Amino acid sequence: MIKIGLPSKGRLMEQSFDWFSARGLKMRKSGAEREYAGAVDGADGVEIVLLSAGEIPQELASGRIDLGVTGSDLVRDKLADWSHQVVEVAALGFGQADLIIAVPVAWIDVDTIDDLDAAAAAFRIRHRHRLRIATKYHRLVRDFLTLHGVADYQLVDSQGATEATVKNLTAEAIADITSSGETLKANHLKPLSDSLILQSQATLFRSALSQSRAVQALLNRLGAASG
Repeated sequence: MIKIGLPSKGRLMEQSFDWFSARGLKMRKSGAEREYAGAVDGADGVEIVLLSAGEIPQELASGRIDLGVTGSDLVRDKLADWSHQVVEVAALGFGQADLIIAVPVAWIDVDTIDDLDAAAAAFRIRHRHRLRIATKYHRLVRDFLTLHGVADYQLVDSQGATEATVKNLTAEAIADITSSGETLKANHLKPLSDSLILQSQATLFRSALSQSRAVQALLNRLGAASG
């Protein structure tokens, strides 16, 4: 049985269903509204597993699912040495978002990463603790800031609305995904001009542990190459 992990709700689920349906695999939720299961019409030996987008990278890495649709940002953040654990099969053309660092609009002298570095150093001297950056993407943000020589900061975990953490005084800056930028503006935040960490979109991945002929045949049918 080939197992395909898909986002369990919202636009990502609907657009994933549409992508597969356009290639001959009709997918739908099955059972009760709150039941995270699905059915596939048009292919024998294939089933879908509905998961949160954040769960799919680990399920792929473990081999519990053969294929999965999730954001490229989530795979890169949640899996160390991700390219050894999953194979990027196809970018799907939806769910686009940029992972950026944003600061309060009131910080008129902070527009670049170098400015943030200087502000963070001054903040530590003034407040005797490090500037807090709220994010769900710890690995990607830490690697980016290390690459750019920023040291006087601490990452704080955000499980809810990251943009609200500055207003709620639990962080001084954020690192989060944005598409239109409207949510940033509504929360009086601005992206740093050179803080693009990653351009992400929904992507079909194959588990590195799933190399059967059946999986490759399915990918060929979908018109998706696999390394």
